[in-house]
Amino acid sequence: MSTIKLISLLIMVSLYCVAGVSHFIKPNVFLKITPIWVPYPKKVNIIIGSLEIMFGITLIFSVTRPYAAIAIIVFLIAVVPANIRHFKLAKRKGKFMTPTLLRIPAQALLIYWAYTFI
Repeated sequence: MSTIKLISLLIMVSLYCVAGVSHFIKPNVFLKITPIWVPYPKKVNIIIGSLEIMFGITLIFSVTRPYAAIAIIVFLIAVVPANIRHFKLAKRKGKFMTPTLLRIPAQALLIYWAYTFI
């Protein structure tokens, strides 16, 4: 693996592990943007945080990396409704509209990034 690819991998591992841990440290941030149709939002938040940590860890190992990348792609598609809800809430409040709007197309870049590790 090239140095650039390794650095990219380490950044991705860190990103998912930190994101996962943040679900446990600041659950209310995530619960606020959870779509209302999601059952048991507190449990779902714990599951999502655990999955993100697992994604980060399984990206480390070459044998599990392609599976982790595929799981990340599926996950990123699944959380699009939460990102849309987050933007709608930001728009209603008149705060953080640009970052929350940019987050939606950023999903495509994150999906491509994960795809490079399949």
